[in-house]
Amino acid sequence: MIRVLLVVAAGGALGALARWALGLAFPHPAGAFPWATFGINVLGCLLMGVLIVEVAEVRRAHPLVRPFAGTGVLGGFTTFSTYATDTDQLVAAGHAVTALAYASATLVVAVAAVSAGSALARRAHR
Repeated sequence: MIRVLLVVAAGGALGALARWALGLAFPHPAGAFPWATFGINVLGCLLMGVLIVEVAEVRRAHPLVRPFAGTGVLGGFTTFSTYATDTDQLVAAGHAVTALAYASATLVVAVAAVSAGSALARRAHR
């Protein structure tokens, strides 16, 4: 159990640092669509779709791969809390239309990205 905790923590640190760095590299002005967080969440979901197919359907992965890469790295990389905070800040600043577009687009595109990642991984192994 301690091994799983350690790999999740290590992966989470790596994912969170990557998210933080991308957020710094691509800041958005107040009231603007948070493209960096949107892209991070969509990319993370796409990669999660690929990862799940790889470790659950295609390969016999080491038991720590999924907790490290999925829960840790991708869990730390993607961020529901920033998504929710960005949406709240947009609403509070009077940008309700942008907030609705961001909240809706993130949900729809992120779920589609998981499906696309899974489909691409399956297709790659046919």
